Amino acid sequence: MRIVYLGSGRFGIPCLDAIAASSHRLEFVVTQPAKAAGRGRKRRPTPVALWANDHSIPHIEADDINAPQVIEKIAAYKPELIVVIAFGQKIGKKLLEVAPNAAVNVHASLLPKYRGAAPINWAIVNGETETGISIITVAEKMDAGDILAQLSTPIEPGQTAGHLHDRLAEMAAPLLVETINKIADGTAAYEKQDDSKATQAPKLKKSDGFLDFAEPAEVLRRKIMGFWPWPGAAALYQPKKGSKHERVTIAGADIVWTKDSQGRPPGTLDENLDVVCGKAALRITQIKPEGSRLMTFAAFVNGRATRPGDAFKKIEP
Repeated sequence: MRIVYLGSGRFGIPCLDAIAASSHRLEFVVTQPAKAAGRGRKRRPTPVALWANDHSIPHIEADDINAPQVIEKIAAYKPELIVVIAFGQKIGKKLLEVAPNAAVNVHASLLPKYRGAAPINWAIVNGETETGISIITVAEKMDAGDILAQLSTPIEPGQTAGHLHDRLAEMAAPLLVETINKIADGTAAYEKQDDSKATQAPKLKKSDGFLDFAEPAEVLRRKIMGFWPWPGAAALYQPKKGSKHERVTIAGADIVWTKDSQGRPPGTLDENLDVVCGKAALRITQIKPEGSRLMTFAAFVNGRATRPGDAFKKIEP
């Protein structure tokens, strides 16, 4: 089949590789415009734009996928199917009418659970033990289309959102090609979602990662794993002596279940430099000070002469 791909994020790159290597023809790619990033604020093309350029696939950047001139460009390639992955824009009805098989989307959850922009993160934060890939039709309501295929996988203990993102991206590629093959030969099965079982995975905000150490250590550890690498589980490091604080992102921690806080307030470092929490404690393993590199907690401690009584405090939005 002739395919037009709409996507921006790195999550879709393995699927692009798989489509390009399949018997189907990737005719055209549409991605989001380049955005300013980094300290120099240089405009950086999306990962999909870079991939299309490297593979000599015709592509454009579009800030409005439903603009008549963009739809006209897509229609000129006479696509039989549109594939949408991590694109970041709502697909309108007129665009869906361009391809006889409309559009399919690859979503990183077992729908109808975790509809929305951040399914990987919220699955980890909420303590799910399983997630997966769903391939669905694109519908007017976000992530509510018919299910064509699903593949589940365990969420491994201690796995960050970044690691799970990459694993799911690789899982999605063969499943997508298999689904496209079934659409092409007319054997695809379309299953309605049960809307009553739907849960949401809203877009992340920086403030989602602001840690409150009055919460149980188990909850905080899930946030540390689920919000790495972005927005990051952040706090203010406050030495006991001195008024200067430092913003940090905690990138790894273990739970110390047997801890007695001995009256120390949440966020305080105990005699073993574990962080007292609302229940149990956290033993930080990796930390990233603002403007610095990711480092072990031991290196952080040595560089700051950290001692019991120092504390991590919540950042107020």
